[in-house]
Amino acid sequence: MRVAVIALSLVAGASAFAPVLLPKLRPRTAPLKMVYGTPRPVQIIPSVLPADWANMGAECKKLEDAGVDRIQFDVMDGNFVPNLTFGPELIKACRKYTKVPFETQLMVSNYASDTMLDEYVAASKGQNGEPGVVIVHVEACTHLHRSLSRIRAAGGSPSVALNPHTPAEAVENVLDLVDHVLVMTVNPGFGGQAYIPTMLEKIKKLRKWCVDRGYDYDIEVDGGVKADWTIAACADAGANCFIAGSGMFAYDDLAEGCSDLRKVADAAMKGKVLQKGQTLKDLDLAKEPVG
Repeated sequence: MRVAVIALSLVAGASAFAPVLLPKLRPRTAPLKMVYGTPRPVQIIPSVLPADWANMGAECKKLEDAGVDRIQFDVMDGNFVPNLTFGPELIKACRKYTKVPFETQLMVSNYASDTMLDEYVAASKGQNGEPGVVIVHVEACTHLHRSLSRIRAAGGSPSVALNPHTPAEAVENVLDLVDHVLVMTVNPGFGGQAYIPTMLEKIKKLRKWCVDRGYDYDIEVDGGVKADWTIAACADAGANCFIAGSGMFAYDDLAEGCSDLRKVADAAMKGKVLQKGQTLKDLDLAKEPVG
């Protein structure tokens, strides 16, 4: 009996000094999980807020060449958010420079949304009239059902956004009308803000509703998303569309930025989730999931 105890002690001692060959992408005690339900395709959608506004058409063409899935225009009216950006004419002017789909997020008051909704839908369309994504905020729309229905009727792709403090339940009764639900991971109004990690439970709830109730919408996240643990955590929670402004334009090579964002999100959906403090190098080393 004494011999067996000594042998077990030696084995335990040896394992304590064994080298760790692969980084742990999850805590060892956590079971390896896939995203809830069948993963939807990852889409990388840069915001043009950090772009050169005086050369916006060329900036859109650069983003198209980088391989992005859509381009987002953040429309701000200085009322709903404390900033002022662009209107439908600028979005429309950029269309002739690129074929990539457009996405317009209306961070505007209910009045601006009601009176100019058709113009934004028209400006967001593709070169051949393909529906562009038009996102209205639940906090700004007095009659959300009507606004989303108007977008669809005008030939757009109706979508809804929620500010960080807004619960998922605020859009529960319009999920049958939307193509996308955008979870804001910062407060809207400015680029370059820090990601708010407590939004993950909201993403998970929206993902569960989508799968369990048979809805057909993508989940977007916007704010502080970079090619690191931030996009990985959101993808793991169930988001599949990722809006990156500073996180995209931080790259001198926009194609590299798009590729890095997509790579980290794709890996997270397959169970390889970067943790805070880890980098793409950790992901490259993890050829097999760590149990």
